[in-house]
Amino acid sequence: MAPPKKRRPGYSRKAQYGLFLGYVVAVAGMVVAVLLLALSVIDPRGYQAVKGAALDVTAPVSEGGRSIVRFFTDIGDTVSDYFRAGSQNEQLRAELATAQQELVRAQAAEAENRRLLALLGLAREAQDEVTVARIVGSSFESPRRLATLSAGSSAGVALGQPVRAPEGLIGRVIETGRWASRVLLVTDGSSSVPVRLVRDGTPALAVGRGDGTIELRTLEVGQNPFRGGDVLVTSGIGGIFPPNIPVARVVRLEGDTAIARPIANPARADFAIVQRAWQPAANAALDAAQPQPIAPPVTGPPPPAAQGTTTPAQRQNDPRYQPALQSGNAAPPVATTPPQGQQPQGQQPGTPR
Repeated sequence: MAPPKKRRPGYSRKAQYGLFLGYVVAVAGMVVAVLLLALSVIDPRGYQAVKGAALDVTAPVSEGGRSIVRFFTDIGDTVSDYFRAGSQNEQLRAELATAQQELVRAQAAEAENRRLLALLGLAREAQDEVTVARIVGSSFESPRRLATLSAGSSAGVALGQPVRAPEGLIGRVIETGRWASRVLLVTDGSSSVPVRLVRDGTPALAVGRGDGTIELRTLEVGQNPFRGGDVLVTSGIGGIFPPNIPVARVVRLEGDTAIARPIANPARADFAIVQRAWQPAANAALDAAQPQPIAPPVTGPPPPAAQGTTTPAQRQNDPRYQPALQSGNAAPPVATTPPQGQQPQGQQPGTPR
């Protein structure tokens, strides 16, 4: 038979002992309290000594309890700080990404301002400017090195006009449309630009290689005049490119020639200036040339020279004498002695000399 759920304490010896112990502890506590109260009234100094001893005994216990409480409190703070740090890191990462984007935009705007200021300065200096156009595309991988400008014949762009950036020469116009035009870059294999060496003025020819570099061919036979780092500018020969425009910088020597890289990179240039040809006649059509006077055909021997226009005897062996230039300053006639018995020409017989 199962024992009842609720039993009186008298039925359990263990419960009786526990109840008795509780009464003993309560009575002992009351006795100690009465003794301490009496001690505090009768002997205050002794009471203070007892309090100090009790404080010394309970201090380690209190310190241990506080350590345990602090341990668990620190664990809670650590966990909360971990989750708080995660959210703060996410926020800081977002702020850093935003700051980096702003920095990139600021750097791009600064670079754009520098390029535009350089282009503005060049436009102010150039007296033969046709238009300023944006470079909307250029080829890099194909053998043909071409660029496209956002300006065409409506802006005055014509075939053969040189195109340059603030850094240097880019090329020349080879095709024009109404609103766009195509430029042959100086690195194209069919490009040839007369240049001169800045260091000593040596003339050369800058021929594109189709791989982004330029081959420099000297017009003089002999020792290679180029050196690493030499800068070459347009010479103005040929009448298309104005003189003194930077073209290329020497990077290495190859036998009698040199390999150079263009100073103006169309991949980095946003805008370019289209200029008029240095000498428009060099780029004009052949039928636009002024007619030259044509000498009449020779139909017979030349007529005899007029009397008195023959070269004097003393000037016949002079290489510096030019009869055609002596019309206004003819040499004085030279007196000649006629043979004996013959009268001078234009003198009647019997007339004294």
